[in-house]
Amino acid sequence: MSTPPRRRDSARSRELLLAAAGDLFAERGFDRSTIREIGERAGVDPALIARYFGGKAQLYLATLKIDPLGARPADLLEPGRASALLDGATRRGPGPILRAVVAPHEDAEVQAAAVEQLHQRMVDPLCERFTREGLDRPQLRAEVAVAAFVGVSLARSSGTFQALAQADTEELVGLVLELLAPVR
Repeated sequence: MSTPPRRRDSARSRELLLAAAGDLFAERGFDRSTIREIGERAGVDPALIARYFGGKAQLYLATLKIDPLGARPADLLEPGRASALLDGATRRGPGPILRAVVAPHEDAEVQAAAVEQLHQRMVDPLCERFTREGLDRPQLRAEVAVAAFVGVSLARSSGTFQALAQADTEELVGLVLELLAPVR
């Protein structure tokens, strides 16, 4: 007598994949985390990533949407926020959200999700600050500031600029914030 086929619990498999991917992306970043490693850590077939999420980039974006408190991130000008973002990009490399600023993803759906996350996490909080402060063109100011910040972050991780790549994070953040602070 053969054993009946094991039933797959798709909701549980999705949860396991999200948790494993979130941990690996946080530890190693997007580029250095493989689909195989995510599947192994989750204890499920890595092929389920394509089935449930569409691919690694979509899984990455799904991990970003998990926020148990639903809290709005601080804006770039808040103490510690720029440092945390710059440190994260330096340690783990730029993910799909930062890359969406300079080159669209080949999958339009992934690009749209990355842009949405970019706005929710970086542009919108800064725009709200500029609006509260009564600055003109707050949306444009926020987009320019985020584009400049992301450019610095990507350039630092590329190693193209030696002094930028070697600069202490806090010193670099000080310079970036000095450049981004609105002139009154």
